[in-house]
Amino acid sequence: MCIQQPSCVPHLVSWLNGQRLPREQLPFSDEEIKAAVQAGWVHEQPGLIKTSSGWRCVRCGNEDARLFASFPCARCGSDCAYCRKCLVMGRISSCTHLVHVTMPLPSERHEAPLVWDGTLSAAQEDAAMAVKQAVLDRSELLVWAVCGAGKTEILFPAIAAALEKGWRVGLATPRTDVVRELAPRFRQAFPRVPLAVWHGGSEERGRIASLVLSTTHQLLRAYRVFDVMIVDEVDAFPYSAEPMLEYAVSQARKEQSSLIYLTATPSRAWQLDITRGKRKAVVIPARYHGRPLPVPMFEWCGNWRKRLERGRLPENVLAWVLHRLAQGKQAFLFVPHIDELEAVTRLLQRVDPRIVGVHAEAPDRAEHVQAFRDGRVPLLVTTTILERGVTVPNIDVAVLGAEDRIFTESALVQIAGRVGRHAAFPDGDVRFFHHGKTNEMVRARRHIVRMNETAKKRGLLHR
Repeated sequence: MCIQQPSCVPHLVSWLNGQRLPREQLPFSDEEIKAAVQAGWVHEQPGLIKTSSGWRCVRCGNEDARLFASFPCARCGSDCAYCRKCLVMGRISSCTHLVHVTMPLPSERHEAPLVWDGTLSAAQEDAAMAVKQAVLDRSELLVWAVCGAGKTEILFPAIAAALEKGWRVGLATPRTDVVRELAPRFRQAFPRVPLAVWHGGSEERGRIASLVLSTTHQLLRAYRVFDVMIVDEVDAFPYSAEPMLEYAVSQARKEQSSLIYLTATPSRAWQLDITRGKRKAVVIPARYHGRPLPVPMFEWCGNWRKRLERGRLPENVLAWVLHRLAQGKQAFLFVPHIDELEAVTRLLQRVDPRIVGVHAEAPDRAEHVQAFRDGRVPLLVTTTILERGVTVPNIDVAVLGAEDRIFTESALVQIAGRVGRHAAFPDGDVRFFHHGKTNEMVRARRHIVRMNETAKKRGLLHR
């Protein structure tokens, strides 16, 4: 048992290290936790707080009465309310106590941490300096940069400046695929800096390092950790539709910290805020290689769903695929839903058995995506799960059923943004096969054309 100046306290503090966790998840006795609280090194608070309208979950911020339930609790011997919103992270009930460290976390200064030897375009350089200044000022900034503008590289100078000061940097993104894509790039750019990767399948979840790459969901583990908080793909599902994730970001950053948002497709509300001067932003309308964004072509393909039911693809869609296979050029084919993906994949595998399909629930998704990156898969049939985060140098993209409601302006712009990203292959074909044009399709194309026009006016295009 620990008493007065307990030797267990530093060990407990080191173990928590920036996390806010339920007391029962800690590998310490009640006496040890109590001693740490009495010593003032850690703080305990209720997991649920009673409000005038019901309950509020301290971990995820949920106040929706429909997302609370009760159960007979063996720990306290009564019916306990619990939060269903963040249940996947472990149950938070009315008798749960959350524990976090109150003292400042140890920090480490890193001298000249960046070893990236690339160069930034003029537009990237301007944006990079704006981000660096926002980080040093501990302020908020939105970076609106077209797909393939080199958003990751724009962050490097600011992150390096923060690490030199001993500040802790967190970069969060809604999707695991994007975290996996970014991790090797950051390890290469900052090889001497401790880096932790947090996602659902990672063994490093919760480990605090000078540089953390995380899904936005995993930030629910952290409390007042980051001096610099960067949210990539802020418009992407589920972050764009889930207030819990915005709450997780707010809880993970320190009260005095910078907040940098990155997106290629800000919401219309954010675009209006930028126009009215209500939101500070830097806009990059051109890719680093200075070539225009490929503009999508619309192509009617009839009632493709009826054709699928009969075991056939529209002739023009099949012709598009066969042309890519004959050229030896890799391609994405996006479809709206999983059942349609499976049907399309089966039909195309008759043409080339190397073709595969991936979706969010596919257990071998990571392996198939890696095989595609390696060039072993000529065409990948996918849902919107891969609309962002996967980069292949020389690629064409088509959407089957672009009229479906799942294909929003943002999704279609991101899908088109897979093409022409590499300086050696700045062009490519983007085709939206449809059974009737939608406003979202038109807005997506208009968005891309407008960015090209802006880039041209600013002298950022090489042709």
